[in-house]
Amino acid sequence: MDTNGLNNGGMDPMAGEAPIPEQAVTREETDKKCPSCGGIMQFAPAEGMLYCPYCEHKEEIKVNDQQFVAEELDFYAAEEEASCDWGVATKSVICKSCGAETIYDVNDMSSECPYCGSNQVMEDPNSKKVMAPGGVVPFKIDAAEASKRFKNWIGRKFFCPKLAKESAKPDAFTGIYIPYWTFDSQTESEFFGEYGTEHRYRDSKGNTHTRINWHPTSGHHSRFIDDMLVCASSKQSGPIITGLEPYDTRQAVEYKPEYMAGFKAERYTIKMKAAWETGKQKIDALLKGEIKEKIRSRYRTSHARVNRLITSHNNITYKYLLLPVWISAFKYQDKVYQFMVNGQTGKVNGKTPISWIKVGLVALGVIAVFVLIYMNS
Repeated sequence: MDTNGLNNGGMDPMAGEAPIPEQAVTREETDKKCPSCGGIMQFAPAEGMLYCPYCEHKEEIKVNDQQFVAEELDFYAAEEEASCDWGVATKSVICKSCGAETIYDVNDMSSECPYCGSNQVMEDPNSKKVMAPGGVVPFKIDAAEASKRFKNWIGRKFFCPKLAKESAKPDAFTGIYIPYWTFDSQTESEFFGEYGTEHRYRDSKGNTHTRINWHPTSGHHSRFIDDMLVCASSKQSGPIITGLEPYDTRQAVEYKPEYMAGFKAERYTIKMKAAWETGKQKIDALLKGEIKEKIRSRYRTSHARVNRLITSHNNITYKYLLLPVWISAFKYQDKVYQFMVNGQTGKVNGKTPISWIKVGLVALGVIAVFVLIYMNS
């Protein structure tokens, strides 16, 4: 994603002639001007309201009186979205505030005008084909708190070099709302697995050994899956962002452009039904973990495994939500390490440098313990 909102007019050196950008306009309610000084207001995560960075005026976001609940949509009634294929790489946006025209990545849903600083939520000619967010989980922590969480996180990384911990400072944070699909499903599973019982015996030298004897088992497992998360961004999906889960989707509120003020947001680029295939894999992993625990409890053993799982899904529903993420990076020895912070819970995940000296010392220590055990057995 082009975080600066500019990409040299959309030229792609590998594609020859640049595509003609589509034109979009900012929505009327996007920019909220401060009634006190006229400055552009931003959403303040800590207060949960709009905030003017110039005169510190605060203003609540108007919401419906009744408690909002994001609507669950019928999976089988959904049309296969051709909505993500815009056919061009960029779109041009006319800023309502100053009239400047800027080129944006086509999947940007909100950004900031580089000329006057006004916040923008963009519409484009294909907007009718794009599903509107069913809700948004607003940012709860600000950039300063995200930085603090990062320092605590990297400080606990044992294999990270000490110098990296001391010198690591996040680059400027980017607050971005990432698109997610959530899935509900009533699952009914037939499983076939094994449980293990421990058998101790002595060999000819009098040494004691433990052998696990495996026994077949099977059964039925019923489970309602509520809001299984699948990232809907092909650019952001991966182990780093997956490691930020879970989110409390019950705290989702009705989508309003005011929540986007001062932040970026991205439209989904992974179609719902393609995301469901990933969702089923995540559900299978969850069910296998639960079934293993059920087998261990049933036979009072610490050894269990699932060899085969047959699951049917019923009453499948889905939602399209925007979830908050702080994205940044730090440099150590000329290498950049990206990390992310969950904008709701503050959970951190990312990559860090590794001290191979520490890894070697730990490995030698483990080997020494095994040698001592063997010599004393």
